[in-house]
Amino acid sequence: MNRAETLTAATAPHTWDVLVIGGGASGLGTALEAATRGYSTLLLEAHDYAKGTSSRSTKLVHGGVRYLAQGNVSLVREALHERGLLKKNAPHLVRDLGFVIAAYQWWAAPFYGIGLKLYDLLAGKLNLQASRYVTPAQALEQTPTLKRAGLKGGILYFDGQFDDSRLAVTLLRTLENFGGVALNHAPVVGLLKDGKKVVGARLRDDETGTEHEVRAKVVVNATGVFVDDLRRMDEPGAKPMLSPSQGVHVVVDRRFLPGDAAVMVPRTDDGRVLFAVPWHDHVVIGTTDTPVPDVSWEPRALDEEIEFILKTAAQYLDPAPTRADVRSVYAGLRPLVKAAEGTDTKAISRDHVIRISDGGLITLTGGKWTTYRRMGEDTVNRAAAQAGLPPRLSLTAGLTLHGAMTAPLPDHWKVYGTDAERVQALPGADTPLHSELPYTEAEVRWAARMEQARTVEDVLARRLRALLLNARASAEAAPRVAALLAEELNRDAAWQHAQVAAYRELAAGYQLTAGTESRLNDRAPQNA
Repeated sequence: MNRAETLTAATAPHTWDVLVIGGGASGLGTALEAATRGYSTLLLEAHDYAKGTSSRSTKLVHGGVRYLAQGNVSLVREALHERGLLKKNAPHLVRDLGFVIAAYQWWAAPFYGIGLKLYDLLAGKLNLQASRYVTPAQALEQTPTLKRAGLKGGILYFDGQFDDSRLAVTLLRTLENFGGVALNHAPVVGLLKDGKKVVGARLRDDETGTEHEVRAKVVVNATGVFVDDLRRMDEPGAKPMLSPSQGVHVVVDRRFLPGDAAVMVPRTDDGRVLFAVPWHDHVVIGTTDTPVPDVSWEPRALDEEIEFILKTAAQYLDPAPTRADVRSVYAGLRPLVKAAEGTDTKAISRDHVIRISDGGLITLTGGKWTTYRRMGEDTVNRAAAQAGLPPRLSLTAGLTLHGAMTAPLPDHWKVYGTDAERVQALPGADTPLHSELPYTEAEVRWAARMEQARTVEDVLARRLRALLLNARASAEAAPRVAALLAEELNRDAAWQHAQVAAYRELAAGYQLTAGTESRLNDRAPQNA
């Protein structure tokens, strides 16, 4: 369906079984769960699918080694199970990735090796590969840029890697395949009530400014770090549920980690975990865990967060990246559920939480991408009971997602799975958008026609990953993307100009200047 048809379907005068507000991991997972059970399902997204936290992850499908260290065995076991299911259900998006924990002290390898054997055991039959000790030579074979001085070997373990916003798009396509309706750029501006009971929502179509009412038997609030805003539409005096935390990543060239494996630092100077992960022929390094008082759609990395990441990377990598090497820096906000006062955000559980208000609004928050399916299953179980919907079994544990295929595809085409041939058949399949980016003009057309891309940002940030791979190059590609979108969406020159200006302003926030560089590379590893 095109935009007009989707809007008509969404606002038709009938009552949906389930209305989901929020188009990130939790919202898409919940909507797909509902639709596959045969419930009529509508999803509304204020901006774009995975616009917030769900496109700004470390790109890992994992149990969470640090959660194991915190003693949260149940969360790790559940996440490892879901990791295995996702690899089966979306093999075009999830791959096995080795992680080296480098040991620079005699006790480090046996200490971490024991913990990672427990990690293997918790995965059960869905374990990817067994963790094992590696010699210094084997560690360097996996990760050639590890610092050699004092290296005593390490542990190689395995987790999953994925493309977060492409999984969101895949869930969107799968939802549509099962008869669900989803509409982006459609913020909810109010809730509909029958007495105290929440019975629907009022949305605004951001492209026209018109408002529409939609009714549903049950409404799910899956708006991530913004759940408290929607809860206050239901109960103006509702106390905040969240203690949001910011996680920052930097993206650098592949030459800083040219091997087959990632690097995991299990304990940094301040007790965090840091990853350096190969992704789309670049390297993602992060993350931080900084409490923030307020939430926004475009959080910005603090200088001290960037310095922390580069300083820690320099303890383990040679050569190590500096500010001048950063192609993009991005920040995401974690929707952490409030704990006891004074609790460090690093210690707050990543478990998901479901709450039902007196008016029947179901709020889902917390959790992480790896467990999106389980979050959706739990939420729809509660929603069906709340709305008196006929009980039906969950199908998603064995549901093959849209485009799934096991045959390997080259380069970035693999994220399209079985759709890749159709994308490559469009005009511009051999025309690059930019010499420093792997993407083509055909992908812009596909994003507009088949993936609900409505803006230059939708394309370059989330349908393609250009904003994260190279923010400057993506800004340079913006005019051509705007022209292609204008052709596909029937927009004029003024729209193109406004789109390019807005995108370049956005992309500027993802770029760093070289600044004054310190001698980061001189410091020896301390904690492994």
